[in-house]
Amino acid sequence: MAAAAVSTASSAAVTNKSHLSSSLDKPFSSPSQKLLSLAAKTLPKPYHYHHRTLITAASKNPLTDVVSSKPNPDGRSFDSYFDDDDKPREECGVVGIYGDSEASRLCYLALHALQHRGQEGAGIVCVNDNVLKSITGVGLVSDVFSESKLDQLPGDLAIGHVRYSTAGSSMLKNVQPFVASYRFGSVGVAHNGNLVNYKQLRGELEENGSIFNTSSDTEVVLHLIAISKARPFLLRIVEACEKIEGAYSMVFATEDKLVAVRDPYGFRPLVMGRRSNGAVVFASETCALDLIEATYEREVLPGEVVVVDKEGVQSICLMPHPERKSCIFEHIYFALPNSVVFGRSVYESRRAFGEILATEAPVECDVVIAVPDSGVVAALGYAAKAGVPFQQGLIRSHYVGRTFIEPSQKIRDFGVKLKLSPVRAVLEGKRVVVVDDSIVRGTTSSKIVRLLKEAGAKEVHMRIASPPIIASCYYGVDTPSSEELISNRMSVEEIREYIGSDSLAFLPIESLNKLLGSDSKSYCYACFSGNYPVEPTGKVKRIGDFMDDGLSGDMDSIDGGWLPGSSKVQKKTILNEVRTS
Repeated sequence: MAAAAVSTASSAAVTNKSHLSSSLDKPFSSPSQKLLSLAAKTLPKPYHYHHRTLITAASKNPLTDVVSSKPNPDGRSFDSYFDDDDKPREECGVVGIYGDSEASRLCYLALHALQHRGQEGAGIVCVNDNVLKSITGVGLVSDVFSESKLDQLPGDLAIGHVRYSTAGSSMLKNVQPFVASYRFGSVGVAHNGNLVNYKQLRGELEENGSIFNTSSDTEVVLHLIAISKARPFLLRIVEACEKIEGAYSMVFATEDKLVAVRDPYGFRPLVMGRRSNGAVVFASETCALDLIEATYEREVLPGEVVVVDKEGVQSICLMPHPERKSCIFEHIYFALPNSVVFGRSVYESRRAFGEILATEAPVECDVVIAVPDSGVVAALGYAAKAGVPFQQGLIRSHYVGRTFIEPSQKIRDFGVKLKLSPVRAVLEGKRVVVVDDSIVRGTTSSKIVRLLKEAGAKEVHMRIASPPIIASCYYGVDTPSSEELISNRMSVEEIREYIGSDSLAFLPIESLNKLLGSDSKSYCYACFSGNYPVEPTGKVKRIGDFMDDGLSGDMDSIDGGWLPGSSKVQKKTILNEVRTS
């Protein structure tokens, strides 16, 4: 696999000043009814709730073997069926709003638009009369917030967060935004990303007396801000960020300021927009701006700190950033197709991926279908380029929960069949090209191929709209250990045999680079190459989450959260530290 190219281009921070405008729970029969009801007070015209399939599967990490869960009669836990949704997981989405009297309601709506980035927990912090008020909860945004709760969050400054937990159960204490009080006041923070030197920093802080309440790496940032002697607050953020390494797109709320900051590599997205009344909005994706009728202005640049207060919008450069390495998987899978991420349309990127596959891996076929929902746009591109009709050969159920009862007689591929239903009229007797965004372990792909053939498909040809994934991500994405990644263990032909398709082709990384053109060097391809822009060390965040979320079992069996090359001695030493702490 070709190594990721290195860019030395740097971006200048932008200064932009403007004056800003300041400005009993009722049950709902459905999330959409609730959304429309709460939105009615905020938006001037009706909005239709667009629902993307919620990703609720637990990560199929070795740690799941020691998570306690009630088994079915066949010995499988309920959650294990959802491991069939074999995709990487984006861990977070963030929102920040300044200058609107209904900031918390707008934040609530924006979090709905970012629900695909995290479904395990949600929270909002609002500032009113120089007091930070926080409401957080476990579950979907519509589960956490109600009319009465939003009424408790007045003010014209708010930040919000949605979280995906890698653990079997998401603990409330780890749900952001976090709020802390220190000698200069209070601060709230919402973070998307992952700090690769989290363990080292936490150890140093604890040695100096810091007490941690969560297992999240985000709490380290609050401690670094609290111990900083720099003035004013902006410089304390800069000083803290100079010590942290890895991926972070963060929004902070103080008594009178909204601050957005992005790491020097720009791993995770963060955009800035403005509403017609002058309110400034920051969000992980532009789809959140669209829902609350904010106009997209620009990205928060890598290494930039943007401060919004009554004086307007000010920007400074956080630190030197010689190379930009934005996550390519935002365009492959994570972001919604209607978003603009890293300055590019996600829809256009995915359609182009499909066109490349049709050009470079053509095959005689009668119909093109997609694995919904993330494979749809690439499949449309493939079908248009190949001159073959696109049809809905697989229908996804949007109503599958985590609890269900399986009949006593075992049903093969039960988890996949709950979510995906083949359309026999489309498939029977046909040579079918099925387009998916990625293959991680190969477990889902093999079941989908079998499902299609059982529905009468004459041939099944898999086309994958990404290069093979051979390495784990440590920059805010929950991926399995490298040993579990099928492309790290098998050749393309071996994978084809394993999943049972008649042919298999991935998006060539050379073609991906050619499509991106001059921007290709500004993307991170670590999951495709194993070359990491920022080398992680020691233990990744996942293990901390699992331990504090109440695991039981043999900790020596845990391998998925350790970095390659970590020695058994190192593992046992750190595990002993956790046990005795």
